[in-house]
Amino acid sequence: MTTAGRPAASAAEATTVPSESVDRLPGPDVVRAVALIGVVVMNYHGYLIFRADGRVPDSTVIERFFDPFTGPLSTRFAATFVLTAGVGITLLTRRVVAADDRRAITRMRWRLVRRGIALYVLGRLLDQIWAGTIILFYGAMFAIAALLFTLATRWIVAIGIAAALAGWGIVTWAFWQTEAGESVVWLYQPGWPPTQYVVDVMVNGTHPLLPWFVFLCAGIVIGRHLDTPNWRGWCGALGAALFLVAAIVSEQSDTAFTDQLLSRHPFDRGLVYVASALGTALLAFTLLSWFADRAEGAASLLVEPLRRAGQMTLTLYIAHVLVFNLLVDWLDLVQPGGVATALTFALIFWALAIAAGSWWHRRYGRGPAERVYRWIGG
Repeated sequence: MTTAGRPAASAAEATTVPSESVDRLPGPDVVRAVALIGVVVMNYHGYLIFRADGRVPDSTVIERFFDPFTGPLSTRFAATFVLTAGVGITLLTRRVVAADDRRAITRMRWRLVRRGIALYVLGRLLDQIWAGTIILFYGAMFAIAALLFTLATRWIVAIGIAAALAGWGIVTWAFWQTEAGESVVWLYQPGWPPTQYVVDVMVNGTHPLLPWFVFLCAGIVIGRHLDTPNWRGWCGALGAALFLVAAIVSEQSDTAFTDQLLSRHPFDRGLVYVASALGTALLAFTLLSWFADRAEGAASLLVEPLRRAGQMTLTLYIAHVLVFNLLVDWLDLVQPGGVATALTFALIFWALAIAAGSWWHRRYGRGPAERVYRWIGG
């Protein structure tokens, strides 16, 4: 038995690190594709706001709903994307974990570390033209996950909870320091570059590991239960419970401190926000994977291009950055506007991206970015 409590496989299975293309499940790929659609919508809306006067339109219900910074959809797609990455880590590593082959496990650890470093470096480069990209945080999560995938489920859960508590604790401490007149600039704006790289990926930025690592841990746990018959029942129920409890608790604030403590604002890093976003991600993964697994007839015509696009999300993510910069910044063909402009721009991009991605995947297999990524990371 392994530390994760799974039965051992044969020695022959354990000698080679498996390819994730073997017995690939459609559900995670479809969830990944849909989550990236939402990421593109939120990113395009937010960056068009940055290119304008920086004021977020909020005069209508639609504008408030699609507010990319504080609206109910803010960061929810990204959280679902990270959760699905955790599922993918389990699917990638489960054979070597089950076999309990130390050499294969070591090779898998280095494989995840190389992939994490590759994503982190790519993220740092993209950050020069797309500030706030999730890719560098994604890379750091993969590198840390290399140490965790053999741990028992209870430890994965504990680490995820600890990440959420640490993120909440840091912002709460910073709140009290600010209230007392003390400066926390050294934490939120570290000056020395090496410190900045470490502190920002852990605490600051758009998707810091404290608390975002909880979403990856949740995905790792879900991935371990995909072969059990009732996983969607408890996963969906847990997601709904977290979301509803967070919604109820967040309405109880009546002071500046409780506003901070019970905030569902994504950049407050609070426990209520984490619970709400995790609940949303669990529900999304449950429902979308159910649809992908059971789609037949006309529904399968929708699932198939999403499934293929979901295997090319790194290529499509990079493409959405380059397309935005080309059409908005360089050619000046798209002008900053309201939510209608952002939605139209994002949906046109994604319709074309799904069609192109599906065609590419059928003809060539892996996307160009995925090929380079696998060449570097194994």
